[in-house]
Amino acid sequence: MKKTRLYTLLGVAIVAIGSYYFFRNPSDTSKVENLLAEVKEAPLPVTIHAPGELLARRSEKIKGPDGLRSVGLYQVTIANLVPEGTVVKQGEFIASLDRTEMDGKIKESQTEIDKINTQLDQAKIDTAIEMRGLRDQLVNVRFSMKEKELSLELSKYEPEAIKQQARLDLERTQRELSQLENKLTLTKEKSIARIEEINASYRQQELKLNRLLELQSQMTVNAPKSGMVIYTRDWNGKRGPGSQVSSWDPVIAELPDLSEMITKAYINEVDITKVIPGQKAKITVDAFPGKEFTGMILTKANIGEQVRNFDTKVFEVIVLLSSIDSLLRPAMTTGISILTDSIPSCLQVPLEAIQVDSVSFVYKKTKTGFEKQEVVTGPSNDISICIAAGLEKGEQVSLNAPEGSDDLAFSYLEPSAKAAAKTKMETELAERMKIQNEVAKTVKSDDRAQEEDSGGTIIIF
Repeated sequence: MKKTRLYTLLGVAIVAIGSYYFFRNPSDTSKVENLLAEVKEAPLPVTIHAPGELLARRSEKIKGPDGLRSVGLYQVTIANLVPEGTVVKQGEFIASLDRTEMDGKIKESQTEIDKINTQLDQAKIDTAIEMRGLRDQLVNVRFSMKEKELSLELSKYEPEAIKQQARLDLERTQRELSQLENKLTLTKEKSIARIEEINASYRQQELKLNRLLELQSQMTVNAPKSGMVIYTRDWNGKRGPGSQVSSWDPVIAELPDLSEMITKAYINEVDITKVIPGQKAKITVDAFPGKEFTGMILTKANIGEQVRNFDTKVFEVIVLLSSIDSLLRPAMTTGISILTDSIPSCLQVPLEAIQVDSVSFVYKKTKTGFEKQEVVTGPSNDISICIAAGLEKGEQVSLNAPEGSDDLAFSYLEPSAKAAAKTKMETELAERMKIQNEVAKTVKSDDRAQEEDSGGTIIIF
């Protein structure tokens, strides 16, 4: 009985509470509490954040056959590749390339050589037959000429007409002999030239076959040094068995020098002007939470590019790590924080406190409530922003719009005060940038990161 009454009372209470929230006047709300922040004076570091990827600063490139284009091969397929992470010793197998197309070209070249040999034999036979025929004709013409000479000698007692006919017959035979001798000489020269042409084709095909056989022997790639194989990535993802290797970029593997590591990042076009070689950076590695490394900006690209997973054009930035950990591996994902500016001391408020209409202003707390106070803003980071004019240390501002904010009085700055604050801020920025540019000049050209090939690679370390 008591339990029934208890359940009844609980049900009535629940219904009463629900009725209150359902039927209450929506306009009957309590006042929103203002979130206040105090104007503080402190140093302000300005940083840019970007994801990156670890790379070896220098590496020896291990290439497949060099000169595939000379034999008409523009891409070859990786037929076999040791599993990623395999530790290999010097001279051990790393990868093999598909030889199907190469073997086909070798067979074609051998067939062409056999064909040229047949042509050469045929040319020699034809030449021998033709030359023998001409020599036989010469013998016959010489014999005929002797007959004509004898006829001329016997006709000396004959009438003049008969003697004239004998002389003409002899001259005709002499001309025929001379023509045959010239024809024999020209035929011999033609035959020599033809055979030389065939021999040149033979040498060309033989050279091509030797080149093909040489390239065929390079289709198996071995490790030049001991290390661990790590697959590389290209636009199509990780390169492995079945991937294509271009003849323009025949790099199949790399042997990185892990004594120096860099991380490559892409900075959007809005922030790239703030990045200068020599600036300090902090690097975190996703694989090791809690660990932080220091670094320095080595280079930044002068031309933007469209990179996958970025909505706008970005600029490549290379950061050199100051220290190395044995756990670091190429291709690890990193987070980079670049210190682009450091203000020694300035008045600052949270970013949320800044409101923008035609001018920048804050909701400043006064003795009687709040007012809209115009401010001149300066550099900012992810949390705070410098105030060059409009506020004093210790004053309080609201992070949200107070009740009746549309009716609050607006306190504007004097134009001269605004101009002076902006001039001072620009002057201080120019001085800081001058120091940074002087530091950038100390980054030597030999400190530049080694260019990375766009083609696929395998990293060994």
